[in-house]
Amino acid sequence: MPLPQLLNMARRDRDAAGPLLPSAARDTAATRPDVPSFQAVYREYFEFVWSSARRFGVEPEALDDVVQEIFLVIHTKLDALERPEALRSYIYGVVRRTASTYRRAKRTRAAAGLPGEADVEGISRAPTPLQQTETHAELQLLASLLDELDEPKRELFGLVELEELTVPEAAELLGIPLNTAYSRLRAARQAFDAALARSHARSGEGRSQ
Repeated sequence: MPLPQLLNMARRDRDAAGPLLPSAARDTAATRPDVPSFQAVYREYFEFVWSSARRFGVEPEALDDVVQEIFLVIHTKLDALERPEALRSYIYGVVRRTASTYRRAKRTRAAAGLPGEADVEGISRAPTPLQQTETHAELQLLASLLDELDEPKRELFGLVELEELTVPEAAELLGIPLNTAYSRLRAARQAFDAALARSHARSGEGRSQ
């Protein structure tokens, strides 16, 4: 499958999640004129937070809880934001830290031989949009191709190709020079295209046998 179709499929998967405002924050009004209301932030950034958390390694069964935790942090800190013009960068930092905490907790549970959260609760959760579509071979292919990129390239590639940020916006979020972002993105695209070509070659070999 060509790269544009793979990326479009991933974007549709992200968009299908749809925002559901946490009940604890539905009626919160903005108290600073230079900061948007939490409701506005939630609706504007839900898709960005959801897909970023997924790419940072949060598993589908934990994604709803982690995304809600991220927005609770944002809700608590929003009025104290020092640079409202850098809201997206701030939100991305919260996603990064929360996902990192999730991964550490998961490793700790695994090392201690403890069951995962879903096993502890004993609840069969309704499948998320991502779970419903991950059985598609194309999305599995996209995930495997992204896994072949090193983390700096994968992170930048995801922001530009999946989140559709401009390169300057992505560079600002990641705190890297613009020239570095352009060269890293070029290298990421080349590596991704090469991985896709190898995958197509393997598929062709499999069919010919």
